[in-house]
Amino acid sequence: MATPGLLINNAWKHPASSTIHTVASPFSGAALGEVVIASESDVDSALEAAVAGAKLWRQTPAHQRAIILLEAARIADTRSEELARIISNEMGKSIREARGEASRAGEIIRLSAFEGAHRYGDSLPLDANAGTGFDKIGFTLAQPVGVVVAITPFNYPSLLVLHKVGPALAAGNAVILKPALTAPLTAIALTQCFLDAGLPPGVLGLLNGPGARLGEKLITDQRVNKVSFTGSTAVGDRITRIAGIKKLSLELGASSPVIVTKSADIEQAAHSITLGGYVNAGQVCIAAQRIIVDQAIEADFLAALTPRVQAITVGDPALDDTMVGTLISEAEAIRVEHAIQKVVADGAALITGGQREGTILTPAIVRNVPGDHPFAQEELFGPAVSVTTAENFEDALRLANSTEYGLGAGVFTHDQDESIRAVRDIDSGIVHINWTPLWRADLMPYGGMKSSGIGKEGVRAAVNEMTDWKTVILHSRVQS
Repeated sequence: MATPGLLINNAWKHPASSTIHTVASPFSGAALGEVVIASESDVDSALEAAVAGAKLWRQTPAHQRAIILLEAARIADTRSEELARIISNEMGKSIREARGEASRAGEIIRLSAFEGAHRYGDSLPLDANAGTGFDKIGFTLAQPVGVVVAITPFNYPSLLVLHKVGPALAAGNAVILKPALTAPLTAIALTQCFLDAGLPPGVLGLLNGPGARLGEKLITDQRVNKVSFTGSTAVGDRITRIAGIKKLSLELGASSPVIVTKSADIEQAAHSITLGGYVNAGQVCIAAQRIIVDQAIEADFLAALTPRVQAITVGDPALDDTMVGTLISEAEAIRVEHAIQKVVADGAALITGGQREGTILTPAIVRNVPGDHPFAQEELFGPAVSVTTAENFEDALRLANSTEYGLGAGVFTHDQDESIRAVRDIDSGIVHINWTPLWRADLMPYGGMKSSGIGKEGVRAAVNEMTDWKTVILHSRVQS
């Protein structure tokens, strides 16, 4: 069985004393591969290499960086099916979903290459300031931040790796990637695409290990200039407390609301929620978790939604007709199962689903969920939606804003006044009209409000977040 080592200075290292971690299929339990767990001395070696790599990459012209990234994108395209198989095997995502995720790999790298090579600064109208005239010229100049630590979760092991690594490299930074230990094989395969494209030594490193130990050492090191993290709000809060003075991008938890109003197209809403609530077994921070329905149409809405959810096929992720595969582990499946059982015990009604077999949980609908119940308030990260009724549109907006989170929201309405109110009044980083929050273009800004995070991803926004901007003033000897 192949054992990928630690990527340091463009070499896969496997120290003799290393601890080995076995990556297993959440569907079958079969061993998929082994990875080396990094030690604290490995972290120091990786950071030392990254500092040197950052200096080299910063001095590489943008057009030369773009050539390497475009080659990496071409290689990723040729390996799309292989990437899809790795994604599906290691995290239990259905192969049809995994193919969709893998197919975006090359495009994200291409978008990154373009944006990194086209960072336009601003000229400054200094003569508009009292006390100056035409004796000075001012402008802003882009500069890479330096060393970026990218910490990624298991649920989109290609997409979320590339939304950090691609923009960071395109902006001229060195990157140390720490993928989720439950799904590291996709990250390793993607990293190899960059190496095969000719990325110089030290510019990209990869370390595997537990976040509590390895991640903390990386985050607190003064050689690190920026941390880009996707994960839970609790861990994000910890990062803000220990990171020190450095740039942070934190994409954290969510409990995304979807409002269905009296003017909505109920069939469209039911179709969209059938996708948005259960894709990736609900293991998506922008999943349609909280459905807030006008009480006058709840019965019609459930009549449209229920048969669609019951038609979702679940099972072996490798089969082409499987729509929803497994959760990442049996412990996670049990956690979601217990959350459903608890809200039902508290008075809600289970309409369909919620049955567990190992890591597979059938897609569930739970109605009569109070808006303040933990099942609606906390991030579920599983294949279930809660349905809460609202007295009117004003009440629906109140319920939408009632959690600590604010990442994504959706509103189904054909009333323009309601659309405008929703866009302005819902406290969420992303608001969709007539679709659920589970839609994302790789070029758009992506990030939340409140406890859902700090900063923005999306290729252009991420390149900017991974750039420092200097203000430059040229002074003439002749004063005006």
